[in-house]
Amino acid sequence: MENQRILNKLLRTQNFSDSRTNLLLAENNIRALVEIEKVLAVVSNMADGTSRIFDGGFGSTIGLKNYSREDSIWETGILSLMSDEEQEEKYIAELRFFHYIRHQPKQFRNNYYLISKLRFNQDGKKFMDVLHRMYYVYDDSAENIIGAICTYGPLTFDFNGKSHAVNSLTGISEPLTSSTNSTVLSKRECQILSLIASGFKSAEIADRLNISKHTVSRHRQEILARLQVKNSIEACRLAKSMKLI
Repeated sequence: MENQRILNKLLRTQNFSDSRTNLLLAENNIRALVEIEKVLAVVSNMADGTSRIFDGGFGSTIGLKNYSREDSIWETGILSLMSDEEQEEKYIAELRFFHYIRHQPKQFRNNYYLISKLRFNQDGKKFMDVLHRMYYVYDDSAENIIGAICTYGPLTFDFNGKSHAVNSLTGISEPLTSSTNSTVLSKRECQILSLIASGFKSAEIADRLNISKHTVSRHRQEILARLQVKNSIEACRLAKSMKLI
């Protein structure tokens, strides 16, 4: 899936030179959490591209027995319980959360986590609503994400929408919908990308927006960098799936 590939690139192409101890500490802490909450937890290491799974009981409940490791930052065993559409919504929510966090001051980034409502299909007939929580683990500078912790358990409370960014200290949550897209692309970048998707060339866009062709080109490059895609075709495809345009 395109959104998974882009998110994978964003997470795996960072500076992992220090603070590995932060991830080891997170692994030790998660062991206690799964015993208390009985959830299924995944700790992903962005540097080596692997994940460790810790099951407090919920994994066995949904049919994932002896599930302890993935040679990927993606929990494919869990994703297999979700429809393609559900998986795509999960990736989009995580992309929005990634960009949302990047707009927070560094010293406050680790105060936030993501919650999402997921639906698991256990046997083709039985469905279960699941609460997914995701926490990033940062290096000492809070600049690079060195790991991620995801927990899965029964949905014991409801909330509006599918996904929210939550501040752990204040309890304030913000829905991650198309209304938060300004954290991914600026209004001007969305405007230019929309015109690109409609088939307009750079010179035509410059005339319509009363800006220079050089400015349009600069925005094009910034859009590709922000979305981590190779060309405008990929940018338009991703932007449409995220409802940026």
